[in-house]
Amino acid sequence: MGKVAAKIKVMPDSPDVDLDALQERLEQSLPEGAKISGFERDDVAFGLVALLPTVIVPDDTGGTEAVEEAFSGVEDVESVEVDSVGRL
Repeated sequence: MGKVAAKIKVMPDSPDVDLDALQERLEQSLPEGAKISGFERDDVAFGLVALLPTVIVPDDTGGTEAVEEAFSGVEDVESVEVDSVGRL
């Protein structure tokens, strides 16, 4: 069983969202077997900053779908999109 690393773009629903608190909520929402190996931040426009967590998941769990669903249900998240995926 291998592992997959996915960079996921998480857009907050407002430029006023506390990104540190959002980052903590994303970490707490992870499904079993997934872990975050790091976060990046990307200035999008007009003060809006996207979070780009790199998530490691086993490749037998259906890819990143469970993580995407978990992140979508987090408070202050507008959208979730897979940016890139690769095997480890």
